[in-house]
Amino acid sequence: MSLLSTQHLCCRYNGTPDILKGIDLALTPGDFVGVIGPNGSGKSTLIKALSGVMPPSSGTVLLLQKPLNAYPRKNVARRLAVIPQETEITFDFTVSEIVLMGRTPHLGRFQSLRRHDMEIVEAAMAHTDTLYLKDRLITTLSGGERQRVIIARALAQEPEILLLDEPTAHLDLKHQVEIFDLLHSLNREKGLTILCITHDINVATTYCRKLFLLHEGRIVASGPPEEVITPDSIRDVYGVEAIIIPSPAGGRPHVIIHRST
Repeated sequence: MSLLSTQHLCCRYNGTPDILKGIDLALTPGDFVGVIGPNGSGKSTLIKALSGVMPPSSGTVLLLQKPLNAYPRKNVARRLAVIPQETEITFDFTVSEIVLMGRTPHLGRFQSLRRHDMEIVEAAMAHTDTLYLKDRLITTLSGGERQRVIIARALAQEPEILLLDEPTAHLDLKHQVEIFDLLHSLNREKGLTILCITHDINVATTYCRKLFLLHEGRIVASGPPEEVITPDSIRDVYGVEAIIIPSPAGGRPHVIIHRST
């Protein structure tokens, strides 16, 4: 059974043609899916549509086979957590306060945090190795630390599905690996279903078991990395010549750009 799916999904911004054009996809429990494609292909728009932030111009987004817009927003947030490309926090909240915000969908209007909520928050910080930061101000953290805290806040929602838009943008190589290792662990150990947008094709092939390749608002290829990542698909979508070799670490396809001169 699909947890989250789309049927003939199209989306547009005011006064523009459709950015997404007839998207059909499905996430099943335990998936780790990567969405790749060049700039302007509709990747971030897809995240907005899947999370209900952007209504379709036509087609449907389904959560547990029921239209997403039929659920109250609080109910959606109990099933689905989103980590956007940019998370701007300018106030001096502590890490604990930021992660506690993830419990909001589970609280009544005037309900206080319970012991159960505090235990979930502590577990979320433990999973993301951020407990030692709990009293630090979010504004004093490094990029990698801050991103782990944002993931901890998402985990505190107790979602079944995690959607991420470029979670390692602006991070150095060490922190990129840390974040994707964390996502891999959450997927394997907690059974969290993950859909992640990334510009790094080799990161996507390393960590994701299934890929969606977007081009001009359409899914032009989907499936295991070895089926999606080919010299022809890289040429057709990115406009560059590439050599695809098995990665020495696990045999997944690894893209090497062929320099013409």
